[in-house]
Amino acid sequence: MSDIAKVKEIRERTDAGFGACKSALKEASGDIEAAIDIIRKRSAAKASTKLDRQASEGRIVFAVSEDRKSGSIVEVNVETDFASRHERFDEFCGNVAQRAIELGSRVIQEMDDERRAFIGIIGENVRIRRAQNLSSSDGVVGGYVHVNHEYGAIVELSGGNEKLAADIALHVTAMRPLAVSGDDLPREVLERERSISRERALESGKPEKIVDRIVEGQLRRFLSESSMLDQSFVLDEDLSVGRHLKSHGVECRRFVRFQRGEGEAQDLPASDVR
Repeated sequence: MSDIAKVKEIRERTDAGFGACKSALKEASGDIEAAIDIIRKRSAAKASTKLDRQASEGRIVFAVSEDRKSGSIVEVNVETDFASRHERFDEFCGNVAQRAIELGSRVIQEMDDERRAFIGIIGENVRIRRAQNLSSSDGVVGGYVHVNHEYGAIVELSGGNEKLAADIALHVTAMRPLAVSGDDLPREVLERERSISRERALESGKPEKIVDRIVEGQLRRFLSESSMLDQSFVLDEDLSVGRHLKSHGVECRRFVRFQRGEGEAQDLPASDVR
């Protein structure tokens, strides 16, 4: 095999540049496997110098299985906006999302070696910040990510098809509901909203006897704005999402919405949706 052919094979297997592959091959006295080991060691050394650098740019990416029974959504960060638009970064994010279909948040640990190797290739720190997955035995999972890759969602429906799931995911992405229905909202969220509404009503000088009615009215409004089923459907504002789903004989069981950088202050580890 000629040296050019060897360099080509090394490039295909490592994604390293031509010059780096040629140099490693020469150092390895023409041995392809030894040259690949040299490149990997150099990439690991290069990556270790970048692991502490801040990575706050990046992408939200989703993936679904061929049978539409499962899907994932991930946030992958990199240092610069330029790198986030790089073809190789897009490919890496897609690989993370595909693996996350099965692994969920465990993909962060399972792909750490690949992440470190990719840092050596792209020349910037890369972080798989979070990943979640959904699966259904009898329904369909679909997703949507906005064109800027800054926010997106995946949803699980009891039936329907790929397009309906994508439309509902688009709605979740755009309208940011807190839960599928009002019944799914945590009690502490409702109690906090009730307390805030009561305090505002009292501060406005409203008579005590009508404060309760004001609070209940504002709570109903909060529920309609926060519950996906009660929201006006983003693609047809004359319909609520609940009515749109009902017309198709479908229920939305769960959704996951990601927005790049949200919760960064606490940045807690993600856990799978159960």
